Amino acid sequence: MIDIRLIRTDPELVKENIRKKFQDEKLVLVDEVIDLDRQFRNARSRCDELRSQRNQISKQIGALMGQGKRDEAEEVKKQVAAIAKELETLEESEGTLEEEIRKRMMVIPQIIDASVPIGKDDSENVEIERFGEPAVPDFEIPYHVDIMERLDGIDLDSARRTSGNGFYYLKGDIARLHSSILSYARDFMIGRGFTYYIPPYMIRGNVVNGVMSFAEMENMMYKIEGEDLYLIGTSEHSMIGKFIDQILEKNELPQTLTSFSPCFRKEVGAHGIEERGVYRIHQFEKQEMVVVCEPEDSMMWYDRLWQNTVDFFRTLDIPVRTLECCSGDLADLKVKSCDVEAWSPRQQKYFEVGSCSNLGDAQARRLQIRVRGENGTYFPHTLNNTCVAPPRMLIAFLENNLQEDGRIRIPEALRPYMGGQEYIG
Repeated sequence: MIDIRLIRTDPELVKENIRKKFQDEKLVLVDEVIDLDRQFRNARSRCDELRSQRNQISKQIGALMGQGKRDEAEEVKKQVAAIAKELETLEESEGTLEEEIRKRMMVIPQIIDASVPIGKDDSENVEIERFGEPAVPDFEIPYHVDIMERLDGIDLDSARRTSGNGFYYLKGDIARLHSSILSYARDFMIGRGFTYYIPPYMIRGNVVNGVMSFAEMENMMYKIEGEDLYLIGTSEHSMIGKFIDQILEKNELPQTLTSFSPCFRKEVGAHGIEERGVYRIHQFEKQEMVVVCEPEDSMMWYDRLWQNTVDFFRTLDIPVRTLECCSGDLADLKVKSCDVEAWSPRQQKYFEVGSCSNLGDAQARRLQIRVRGENGTYFPHTLNNTCVAPPRMLIAFLENNLQEDGRIRIPEALRPYMGGQEYIG
């Protein structure tokens, strides 16, 4: 959510940002906010005026009664009652106007960074840099589920019977590999100075509205029936939410946090849940990074966060690249974002394994997270990034470490978490 003062002072800048995101249907919202804001401020000004009048006139009642001027005092009481009635109407209107303004402000997109490439959708995202040499072996690489089934490491049929498509049972060495990757990611991030958290896996509706747009919520979040609780789609939701309505001291920044959680996603409007695969599923686990920092430091932290993911994947001998998200592919709360993509030898192309986002002060403004500075309070910036999400990571790991004899090589960095094993199979 942007600062309403920006709409008051430079509405054309806000409109141009909407055009850059190819959301022209939202242009009318800027003019509506300006009109509603004018009505709101007029109503508030009139309310302040009436309260002042009421206070002044009310003082006369006691004096008149003391002087025995009962009839005059009754007339003054009628004036006070009339003021109270008008004030009640205006206060109700003030609340309605404030809510209407907020509804529109919640869907006007955040001002994107000047460095973001302009494009309509993800087909116009821009490759930034490659890390590691993508290779294609001489032997055929099977589909990732086939690799896991050959190693007796996955059971999709049982999962379909218990839960439907989009779920799986992992077992044996593949299940151990999954847990080992997460344990290694935890220690990797702790080693980079981040504080480890295990957060709540359910959050209230006001936190959901604070951390994501309504469209994202509808497409992602599972609602707990009969309760004001949602299953998290990523631990970022809980981790940013922990600061709701808090005033942080300046010396408490930056907050650098890394969190493990299961993630639950409806995946409505996505490319579809795979019947046979683990790329797009309803439940998975993830190691996340979250930063709350000074506004002037957010771009520095943005570069550090995506570099952490690149470094993590490279320690496991997986080639990756970074892909800058264009304006039309940015969610409304994001200032700048990039994807980290891993190399798939089987498909001979890269695929997304993580996403790094700078959200500016959008989440802080929605959640009323403030920092106490020398000249009053202000909103910090928030960022998040995926360190690793093993279902997709497993695909990249298995394909890039598959040997010709069908075994899976365990990179040296992961061996301590696999009991010293050098191979699976």
